[in-house]
Amino acid sequence: MVFENVVAMLDKVSKVMELKEEEKQKLLTFTRVSHDEIEVDGEKYPTWRIVHNDALGPGKGGIRYHPGVSEDEVKSLSFWMSIKNSLAGLPFGGAKGGVIIDPKALVEKLGRKGADKRLEAVSRGFVQKFHNVLGQDIDVPAPDVYTNPQTMGWMLDEFEKLKGKHEPGVFTGKPIALGGIPLRSDSTAKGGYIMFKEIISELKNQDVTIAVQGFGNAGYFFASMAGKDGHRVVAVSDSKGGIYDENGFRVEEVKKIKDEEGSVVNCYKDGGCYGKKISNEELLELDVDFLILAALENQVTTENASKIKAKYVIELANGPVTTEADDILYNNGVVVVPDVLANSGGVVGSYLEWVQNRTGMIFEEDYLVGRLDKIMKKSYHAVDQLHKDKNVNMRVASYVLAIERILGAEKARGRLCCYK
Repeated sequence: MVFENVVAMLDKVSKVMELKEEEKQKLLTFTRVSHDEIEVDGEKYPTWRIVHNDALGPGKGGIRYHPGVSEDEVKSLSFWMSIKNSLAGLPFGGAKGGVIIDPKALVEKLGRKGADKRLEAVSRGFVQKFHNVLGQDIDVPAPDVYTNPQTMGWMLDEFEKLKGKHEPGVFTGKPIALGGIPLRSDSTAKGGYIMFKEIISELKNQDVTIAVQGFGNAGYFFASMAGKDGHRVVAVSDSKGGIYDENGFRVEEVKKIKDEEGSVVNCYKDGGCYGKKISNEELLELDVDFLILAALENQVTTENASKIKAKYVIELANGPVTTEADDILYNNGVVVVPDVLANSGGVVGSYLEWVQNRTGMIFEEDYLVGRLDKIMKKSYHAVDQLHKDKNVNMRVASYVLAIERILGAEKARGRLCCYK
């Protein structure tokens, strides 16, 4: 069902771009679909690594460990990575990987130590299965859902053992000790925050209110940066619920309580330290200037889109607004900065790590932050201009720019007919 959303979005964009049927088919054709099964201690874990398109460069995209992984999902995610990488102007195609495994269930079954041992074996098994289709010039994985720098460390070690040489550029999001960069941990939030700053720079009244759904890595870092810059973060939430105060929060205090007590809602354990407790659904419908979606997919749908009061929605999560809801928001004057644009800071951070690994250079953090800032601003203004010129929403504008670049590369290679 997920890939049906890809096809629906491509049909929508095709009308704006007046794409030929052969161009659409090229975009719906995958460069490589690799599927296998990892066996550890008698347990079997189906796994995929899929490259959607490599016209712009090697595949680039994360590997997720989740019980809901499927070929349909991995194909869709690899397509979206093609769009995201192209839009950011990176020399990458789109790729994605996944393993059907439940890391949380492993902890319950085997304990933390046993689960880590199993996850290491699965991670090394992934590389054993797919090392021939991975490489810094072929396909470059990174962390995704329930994977992290340690996962990449295990994978890099296994890859280099099998190849008999060092090749740190084959994985990004690695531990700093293995060639990772400090920027990578918060680059997704930083990228989205750069978009936010570009928007408010154009507003007459910069005393804006912000609600953040999702207080994990991306949501917390975004809220923290906003709070430090003096903006009012009036609502935050996690999977257990949210909190709201029109005067704003001390974000670091909320983070401390979440770390100690397990949820932001535990600010209320002593009778209430902030305005009031709210649900995730209520947070979405607050009358705020900015709604930051940093939780799960499909949060804004046809059922609640008309109730969204925020003037701007920034998607730090993947797919939090459905295609149908996108149209409702646009018609209601709500500006949505889409995921392929807003959360691309993560893959820009991966690109900078890849460049450092490829060249052997060691980049200072201020240089890395400066490059991220320049790339994100360039992407934002290109999309914003096309969105205004074509009178289409920012998601459609993002796809148009990305697809133009992909098809241009296909034609330059002679893999797509360009004769008159």
